[in-house]
Amino acid sequence: MTLYNQSVLGDLDISPQQLKDILLLAIDMKATPEKYGDALKGKSIATLYEKPSLRTRVSFDVGINKLGGHAVYLDQQNGAMGKREDVADFGANLSCWCDAIVARVMSHATLTTLKSAASVPVVNSLCDLYHPCQALADYMTLQELFGEVKGLTLAYIGDGNNVTHSLMLAGAQLGVNLVVLTPEGYGVDEQIVQQATKIAVENQCTVTVTNDVNALGNVDAIYADTWISMGDDKSLEQILGTFKPYQITKELMQSANAKYFMHCQPAHRDEEVTADVLDSEQSVILRQAENRMWAQNALLHSILVK
Repeated sequence: MTLYNQSVLGDLDISPQQLKDILLLAIDMKATPEKYGDALKGKSIATLYEKPSLRTRVSFDVGINKLGGHAVYLDQQNGAMGKREDVADFGANLSCWCDAIVARVMSHATLTTLKSAASVPVVNSLCDLYHPCQALADYMTLQELFGEVKGLTLAYIGDGNNVTHSLMLAGAQLGVNLVVLTPEGYGVDEQIVQQATKIAVENQCTVTVTNDVNALGNVDAIYADTWISMGDDKSLEQILGTFKPYQITKELMQSANAKYFMHCQPAHRDEEVTADVLDSEQSVILRQAENRMWAQNALLHSILVK
């Protein structure tokens, strides 16, 4: 199943079969990159950034180059979208020259405006609600490690955020059991919980959302994210007081029988995860980071190559 010429603003823009196909394509690209060296030959992709980035920028830049394409990097030095120039005008103008737009933005509304004005596909590389490219890389990583993701149990522990939402939605489509543990007041969006739960029922898996760390049970992998999201004005002292019971420790990994530790990075040693877990052989954070490129390349290939 193809995504040709479609935008991907959120995880549900990709069907379960398309999601599976993208993961298989990403794994094949990683194994045999020479097969795809000219896949995007002659194509240019605008990459927009309202937020700072390491993994997103480099993985898209290098990945597009590996496919024979050209990435055009645009940050706020060119004028903030919606201030110097309307967001819609950004989308319409970029469509005159580029074959696709990849955007890392503050608000999901910016993506919907870009899509409405653009005549080329728009891909969400991060917004306040979703992080679909990260979820693709994460499930690609689990598929490499386990051979199959359906039936696995993944626990996300920490702040309920865009990464959590995408893990829930994509995981439910793939048949992964999700356990989401967050402190009170830092939970996930209720509408997304309902969406993920409905999809999970259709795919014979479960979504469990709780504040109780003791409800973790046995899992295949544990996933964490930074406790202080980009732009959060809360003090570190406030955050530590709330989140300390949710820290990923060696003891927690052992009690849950978790084989692997996952993190989307940037990671903070001895905050959301202890150093002896983050730097252990169980940690697959660098595999996840590498797989951002392969998963994104597979997504772009699915969108731009007939």
